[in-house]
Amino acid sequence: MSRRRILSLWFPRLAAERALRQARGGAAGLAGPLVVVGERNGAQVVTSVSARAEAAGVAPGQPLRDAGAMCPDLVTVPEDAAGEAAFLTLLRRWAGKFSPWVAEEAPAGLVVDLTGCAHLFGGEAALMAQVEADCAEMGLSLRAAVADTVGAAWALARFAGRGDVPLRSGDAIEQEAHATRSRAARRRGWEKGGALPAGGVGAVAPRGVIAAEGKVRQALGPLPVAALRLAPEAVEGLVRLGLRRVEDVAVLPRAALARRFGAGVLRRLDQALGLEPEPVTPAGAPLHFAARISLPEPIGLLADVEAGVDRLLPVLCARLRRHGRGARRVRVQAFRADGRVEVAEVGLARASDREDRIRPLLWMKLGDLDAGFGIDMLRLEAVETEALAPVQHRSPVGVAGVAAQGAGLDDLLGKLGVRLGAEAVTRFHPGESHVPEKGAQVLAAAWSEPFAGPWPKRGLRPLRLFRPEPVGAPEDDPTPPARFRWRRREMVTRFATGPERIAPEWWLDDPDWRTGPRDYWRVETEGGERLWLFFAHGGDVTGGWFCHGGE
Repeated sequence: MSRRRILSLWFPRLAAERALRQARGGAAGLAGPLVVVGERNGAQVVTSVSARAEAAGVAPGQPLRDAGAMCPDLVTVPEDAAGEAAFLTLLRRWAGKFSPWVAEEAPAGLVVDLTGCAHLFGGEAALMAQVEADCAEMGLSLRAAVADTVGAAWALARFAGRGDVPLRSGDAIEQEAHATRSRAARRRGWEKGGALPAGGVGAVAPRGVIAAEGKVRQALGPLPVAALRLAPEAVEGLVRLGLRRVEDVAVLPRAALARRFGAGVLRRLDQALGLEPEPVTPAGAPLHFAARISLPEPIGLLADVEAGVDRLLPVLCARLRRHGRGARRVRVQAFRADGRVEVAEVGLARASDREDRIRPLLWMKLGDLDAGFGIDMLRLEAVETEALAPVQHRSPVGVAGVAAQGAGLDDLLGKLGVRLGAEAVTRFHPGESHVPEKGAQVLAAAWSEPFAGPWPKRGLRPLRLFRPEPVGAPEDDPTPPARFRWRRREMVTRFATGPERIAPEWWLDDPDWRTGPRDYWRVETEGGERLWLFFAHGGDVTGGWFCHGGE
C-alpha cells in the first residue's frame, strides 16, 4: 500500500498578481511596483505586494505611509476579499487536474491529496514541474511542497529553504543576565515565530520541495516553530524559552509541553509528524440543476417550444426531488440559429419541485421569445433553489384542505408575479408597535409567509391612513372643535368619539412624533365625512389639531 502524499501550494503574491492579471486583461495596464492595500484596525496596511514592489523593499504588513516613503512610485489597488476568494476557487478547479481531492487554505493556499495520482504525470518531480509551469504561464508566484502529511507539506511550502541565522535575543533562556538582555540585538519578525519574508534571508528558496517518504521528522526539524501552524501566543512563548525550531519542541516531554502551552501545540505537532490523522476535505461541487435538448432541425412555432420545454421539465424536477430542493426562479434559454440567445425567466412564490406548479408560469413567458430564423437548442435551468421541508399529513381531510388552499394562493401569487413583478405583489403583517403608522408592515408576498394568528387589537383604526395634515382649529383647546377647516373646506362636526391617547416611543427619535402625546378622536361631519383627528399636546415643536386618516 502506497504512503499518503500531500501537495501544498502557496501563492505568496496572490492578491497583487490577480490585480496585475486584471490590468493586463483590461484596456490599461498597471505600471510600476504594485501593492494591495486593506484596512487593519483603522489604518491603511499593505496586504500583498508584487515582485517589483518586494524588490523595492515593500513587504506585507507595512503601513501604507511607510511603503510610500520607501517607494515613491508605488501603485496601490484596494483589497477585494470576495474577488480574491473567487480567484482562489478558480485555482482550486485548476488543481483538480492533478487530483480529485483539492481543498482551499484561505487566503492564498491549496492542499492536494496526491495519493495514487503522481504516477499519472510521471512521478512527483514531473508533476511539480508541470504545476510550476502552469503557474508561470498564469503569472503567479508559487511555493510548493510534497510531504507525507498536510502539516508537513504546509510547513515546507512556506518555510523550507529559508536558511536564516537567528540573532541573539534578550528573551533567550541562555541569556539570563539582565545586562546581556538590555544589549541584545533587536529581533526581526520571523525570528519571533512570524512568517519569513517572501524572498528569504540570505538564501534563494527552492521553487518546489519534495520530502522523502517516511522522512517527515528530518524534514521538519530545522524549520521554525511557526511552521507548526501554532497560535501567535504559543509561538511567542516557545521562542522566549529559546525553542526556535521544530526539533527543539519535538524532543520535549509531552506532559510538560501541554501543561505549559496547551494541548493545541501537541495536536499540531502530531498532525505534522503523522501521529494524528488530518484529512483533506475537498469542496463539494455546487448544486446545479439544468437540462437541455438539442433539436435536429430549427423550430419556430410556440407549440414546438412548449413541447420542448415540456420534455425538459420532468427531468429538471426529478433532479430537484433527488436533492430535496425546490426551484424559486426558473430560466428558459433558446439558442437561435444566428447565434443569439433568447431568455425567459419566471419566479415562484414558493419553492416547488412539481411540474404542474412551474409549467403554467413558463407558458406565460414563452410567447415573448423571438425565434428568429429558428431555435437549435433549448435549456431549462433552476437559477435559484431552496431546501424543501417535508410535510407530514396527520389528518387526511383537514391538512389536505389547508395544503390545497395554500398551494392555490401560491399559484395565484406566482402568476401575478409573472405579470406585475414579484416585488409588486405585497401582503400586510402586524408590526410590533402601538404607533398607528407602524402597526402594520408591507412585505413582498413571494418572500414572506401569511400571518396565521389573530391580528393584534389596538383600538379602532381608519380604513385609510396618511401623513398628519394640519387642521384649522383652536390650538389651545383639546376638545373636538365644532367647526374646523381641512383641505380648504369648512366642516361642521356632527359628533365625535374618543379620546384615545397614544404616546410616542420615547426610545426612538421619530420626527413625526415630536409634537408629544396625541388624543385621537373619530369625528363625523355633517357632510358625511368620517375623519380621524388628533390633538397634539406639544413637545419639541408646537402641537395643535391634525387629521391622520379617514373612511
